[in-house]
Amino acid sequence: MCGVAFIRLKKPLEYYVEKYGSPTYGLTKLHMLMEKQLNRGQDGAGVATIKLDTPPGSRFISRYRSNQSEPVKDLFDRIYSKFHFLNENQPELLKDVDWLKENVSFTGELLLGHLRYGTHGGNSIERCHPFLRQNNWKNRNLIVAGNFNMTNVDELFSQLVEIGQHPKEKSDTVTVLEKIGHFLDDENETLYNEFKAKGYSKKEITGLISDKSIDVAKILSKSAKDFDGGYCLVGMIGNGDAFILRDPNGIRPGYWYEDDEVVVAASERAPIQTTFNLKWDQIKEITPGHAVIVRKNGETKEVLCRAPEENKRCSFERIYFAKGNDKDIYKERVVMGQKLSPRLLQAINNDLNNAVFSWIPNTAETSYFGLVKGMEKIVRKNQITQLLASGKEISDDDLKELLSITPRGEKIIHKTAKLRTFITDDTNRDDLVATSYDVTYGQIKRGKDTLVLLDDSIVRGTTLRQSILRIADRLGPKKVVVVSAAPQIRYPDCYGIDMSKLKDFIAFRAAIELLLDRNMEHVIDEVYANCKAQEHLPKEECKNYVKRIYEPFTDEELSAKIAEMLKPADMNAEVEIIYQSVEDLHASCPDNKGDWYFTGDFPTHGGNKVVSKSFVNFYEKSDARAY
Repeated sequence: MCGVAFIRLKKPLEYYVEKYGSPTYGLTKLHMLMEKQLNRGQDGAGVATIKLDTPPGSRFISRYRSNQSEPVKDLFDRIYSKFHFLNENQPELLKDVDWLKENVSFTGELLLGHLRYGTHGGNSIERCHPFLRQNNWKNRNLIVAGNFNMTNVDELFSQLVEIGQHPKEKSDTVTVLEKIGHFLDDENETLYNEFKAKGYSKKEITGLISDKSIDVAKILSKSAKDFDGGYCLVGMIGNGDAFILRDPNGIRPGYWYEDDEVVVAASERAPIQTTFNLKWDQIKEITPGHAVIVRKNGETKEVLCRAPEENKRCSFERIYFAKGNDKDIYKERVVMGQKLSPRLLQAINNDLNNAVFSWIPNTAETSYFGLVKGMEKIVRKNQITQLLASGKEISDDDLKELLSITPRGEKIIHKTAKLRTFITDDTNRDDLVATSYDVTYGQIKRGKDTLVLLDDSIVRGTTLRQSILRIADRLGPKKVVVVSAAPQIRYPDCYGIDMSKLKDFIAFRAAIELLLDRNMEHVIDEVYANCKAQEHLPKEECKNYVKRIYEPFTDEELSAKIAEMLKPADMNAEVEIIYQSVEDLHASCPDNKGDWYFTGDFPTHGGNKVVSKSFVNFYEKSDARAY
C-alpha cells in the first residue's frame, strides 16, 4: 500500500516566480502532498521531474530516490540544497527561469512523488519508485510510479518474453513499466512511419510526435488489457504527456484536481484539499477503469481505458490505512464504532459503572468516538424508558443516579513507537510489538472493571498476544474485551496491502484449530486436494475452495477460539474478542464494497488463484509468498 503525488504546472515557470516569489512552487506543493501522505509509506520515497522544451544536450529528467530513515526529508533536503546555495551566493539567479532550467535539476513542469510501504523484497534503493525507462528519443522515455500489486506477474512476464524482450527481473513493477513502454515504443514507431510517408524529415517527425500526436489512451488500453490487480499508476512521458490510471474495480484509490494553474493527483483526497486550500467537492475521484491524461500543452481530460467493473473499492482503506481527516472517511469510521455498540453492551452485561473504554492504536480513535456515541444513545434511550415506566415521581437522588450512568472513557494504551507492526517484516515484528506500547495507571478498579479496547483490525494477533493483553492485565481488570472495527480477516490480500500468507492470520489459524478439535481434518485435506488440482489452471478457471475452511463455524465460534489462542498463559483477566460484522461494515462505508479479505469474494480472477496457492503453501509448510 503506497502513495502517489503528481503535479503538472500549466503555466510557464516565470508565472509562479512572479506570483508566488519562488521557483520552487511546484516542489513545495509536491513536498506537502507527500508529507500529508506519510501514512501510506515510510520505507522509501522518490521524486522525479520533467522539464518541457529543453534543447538537445540538456538534461530534462531529474530523479532522486531514498531509503533513509526519513526518506521524504532526505529527498527534499537534497533537492532544496541547490536552491539554498543559489540564495546564499547568487540570489538573482533564482528569478532567471531560463538559467534555472538549463543549470538546475528539478526545475521541471511535471513533478511526481512516491511513498513506499515495503512489505517484501527488501528495502534497497532499487525497490523505490519512480522507475525510469530511458531512451535517446525523448518521446520514448517513461517514468512510472504507483500504488499497485498485480496477481498475474508470471503471465505478464511471459508476454514480454514472447515479444522478444528480456526483462531484468520478474516483478510487477518491472513488468508494468516494460508493458507500457512496449506500447509507447509501438506508438512512436507507427507515428514515425506515418509521418515519414508524408515526406517529413526525421527531426521534424520527432517534433510532430512530441507536440500532440501520441495517443496515450490507446497505449494505456493496450497495456492494461491483461493487468489483473489493483492499481493507481502515474506515468510521465519524456515529451511532457502524463497519465494517472486506475484499475476497473477501483480497488486502489486515486483523486485529482485541475484549475488554470495546476493539475494535481494523489492517493487521497484530503492531502490535495489541504495543500491547495480547496473545498471537498472541488476534488474528483478518478473513475475506475479511466485515466486522467494530461497532454504536453496542458489539456487535461479523464478517458476510458478499461470498462469499469463491479465496485470493489478497498474497504480496508476506510477502516485503517487512509488518513482519517477526509470528510467521508471520518464519518464512516464513526459509524463503524456505532455499529459495534449494542454487542459491546451485551459483552459487559450493560454494567457501565464498572467498565472503562479506550482504543488502540491511534487509527482506531475515530471509531472509538463512534462507539461511545452509540452507547450513549442506547443508554439515553434506556434511561427515558425507565423514567416513563416508573409511573410515579422519582426522587432527586434516584434521578441523579440514573442519569449518572454513562460510558467512562480513558486513554489507557499509548503507542510509543510509530510503527505499523502488522506489515513489518517477519524477522523483526515480535521484538517491535513487545516495546511499542505503554499504559496509564490508576484508572482501572482492580478486580471490578472490564477494560474495553477498540482496535481498527486484528490481523495476526501478534500485537495483542505479546504486548497489549499482557500490559492491560497489569492494571488488574476482571475482563478485557477487544473490539475490532474490521471483520475477521480470513483471506490474503494481493492488491496492495500484501497480506499474502494464510498461516499468518489468526482467524485462519483459529478455523484450522477448530477443525482439528472436532476431528474434521478431512476438510483440510479436501481443500488442499482441490487447490492443488487447479495449481496450473488459468486464473479464469480457479475457484476459492478455502471458503470451506470456515463454513462449519459461526463468527462467534471463531471469535471465541481466537480469544482462547491469543490469551497469554499467565494472564489473569478473562478475554473476549468481538468483531465487526461484514453487513455492518458495508452499512458503514457503502461506497467501498471491496471485502475479499473478509469474505473471500475476490474482485479479479487472479485473487482466486492467489488464495489457492496460499493454501497449498500452508499445507505444504512452505513460507513462500503466493504471488
